[in-house]
Amino acid sequence: MRGPVLGLCVALGILLITWAWLVPPSPRRTSVGFVERALIEAGMPDVPAHRFVLVCASAFAITWTLAVGISESAVIASFLAVICGFSPWALLRYQQRRRREQLHQVWPDAIEHLASGIRAGLSLPEALIQLAESGPTALQSAFADFASDYRSSGSFNDSIDHLKDNLADPVGDRVMESLRLAREVGGNDLGKLLRALARFLRDDLRTRGELESRQSWTVNAARLAVAAPWVLLVLLSLRPEAVEAYDSPAGMIVLTFGAVVSLVAYRLMLRLGRLPEERRVLQ
Repeated sequence: MRGPVLGLCVALGILLITWAWLVPPSPRRTSVGFVERALIEAGMPDVPAHRFVLVCASAFAITWTLAVGISESAVIASFLAVICGFSPWALLRYQQRRRREQLHQVWPDAIEHLASGIRAGLSLPEALIQLAESGPTALQSAFADFASDYRSSGSFNDSIDHLKDNLADPVGDRVMESLRLAREVGGNDLGKLLRALARFLRDDLRTRGELESRQSWTVNAARLAVAAPWVLLVLLSLRPEAVEAYDSPAGMIVLTFGAVVSLVAYRLMLRLGRLPEERRVLQ
């Protein structure tokens, strides 16, 4: 019985992986789901949401198959498979936060480059296009797309909207809407506004950096405390007597209770240690 089950799980995992690469991406919907939004904000807009979900399902299936083959316990394999199936989402969220922090660090320099271009007499679209070459490296590709879009369409508002979609950053939304308003109503204070915004972002970065450095060791210790019992479970799954104990109804209750406690503790740790994050309200 175990042989057919393992063969079926392996075949299912291979099928999911193959499907993820062969199925063409569906057309982008106007209503963006939370998975697609996370992919865009992580800098992976070309990855379809359904393909990412299939990657998570494949990780679950492959982990379950390997764990059953090693430990010969469906209960232990199921809990480990759930953790591994969730790991791509955790990595995606980490990449999303990392990209947002990276953009926050380079926006002051980009804004100062933009203010310098405007002070030198460049028009607003020309100053934005110039950032594709002279701006921070992390933003050059987005502004290069803006330059190509603006030259082909000639519509500043549409190009700004596409640039906001490519950046997917709350600071970028504020800057782009300020530029749009300045172009529509005119005014001579745009340079002063941009320089004041750059100073504000530098002060905010300095404050957040001090807070994050103080709390990083606490957060890392809490994550290690949450992961340690499950690493120990992987080691115990190599012992037949431990597998027999956890494969019973009482063992399943213990694992379920431990999973619930770990999840609640991890979410509580993130909630207590999280700094306020800006949300995109000007999409």
